[in-house]
Amino acid sequence: MPFEFEKLSIPEAVHIKPKRFEDSRGFFSELYHIKAFEQAGIKSQIVQINFSKSSKGVLRGLHYQLAPYAQGKIVRVAKGEIFDVAVDLRKNSQTFGKWVGVNLSSEKYNMLYIPEGFAHGFEVLSETAEFEYFCTAVYAPEHERGIIYNDAFLNISWNTKNPSVSEKDSKFPPFKEAEYNF
Repeated sequence: MPFEFEKLSIPEAVHIKPKRFEDSRGFFSELYHIKAFEQAGIKSQIVQINFSKSSKGVLRGLHYQLAPYAQGKIVRVAKGEIFDVAVDLRKNSQTFGKWVGVNLSSEKYNMLYIPEGFAHGFEVLSETAEFEYFCTAVYAPEHERGIIYNDAFLNISWNTKNPSVSEKDSKFPPFKEAEYNF
């Protein structure tokens, strides 16, 4: 199989490690194969692809969209390195309010699958990072919500002490005051 799928402490969030096939010319790697992903329990159709570029110390998130516009995401770094985080917002889940984090890098070529019902954020660890989001629903700005990145209840172990955060992200409510419907 051209992928290794690693279940994390929140098993619905999956660390994806594509295999590289290398020779003297370089390498080849599959990034997505519907049958392999379905066999790993990832049954999501990609309908929108986003790209961002950020500098070291930038922190984006924690973002999500309310149901029925919730987005699942497969995320990867095209250049650089980030610390990527998913927070479980599903009220009936045993891992509600818990988070998982994975370092993603262009060197490792690894990815993270974040299901619907999760908030998502990342911080840039390298000088710059180019980041791709493969989304299962289109962006619906009127249904976008967020949680403040430094929420004490979540206690996420960010690497950056004083991150660069957008004005919008800095005004998100704490976890216990956030609106979610999963």
